[in-house]
This record gives sequence, structure tokens and C-alpha cells, in this order.
Amino acid sequence: MFGEINIFGLYVPALLLLTLLAIPVSRLIGGLLARTGVYRRVWHPPLFDACLFVIVLAALSFLLTSES
Repeated sequence: MFGEINIFGLYVPALLLLTLLAIPVSRLIGGLLARTGVYRRVWHPPLFDACLFVIVLAALSFLLTSES
């Protein structure tokens, strides 16, 4: 994984950019799960949302920063 990205002379951690990308993706997935009724079977929805965010962040980190 690369450490920093240079944006107009400002070094920004790559994890920050991935986090900013993971927020709307996890909210979109959470909205789709809410429409399908998955949240009725979830014991603690805020904890589920936090875990969903971590999973999406890890998936984006793996997909976008993998070296081939």
C-alpha cells in the first residue's frame, strides 16, 4: 500500500482518501440493505453499520492498492 498522495503540494494519507470513498459506498449498501429488510434481523444496527464500513474500507483498500 502506498503511504501518501501528493495533491497540489499537500501530502494526504491514502487511507484518508479511501475512507472518504468508503463512506458513501457503505451508506449506499446500508440503504439497499434497509430497503430489503435486512435491518429487521440485525440485533444492533449502529454496530452493523460500523462493521459494514470497516468491511467496505478493507475491500477498497485491497482492490485499489494491490500491487500486481
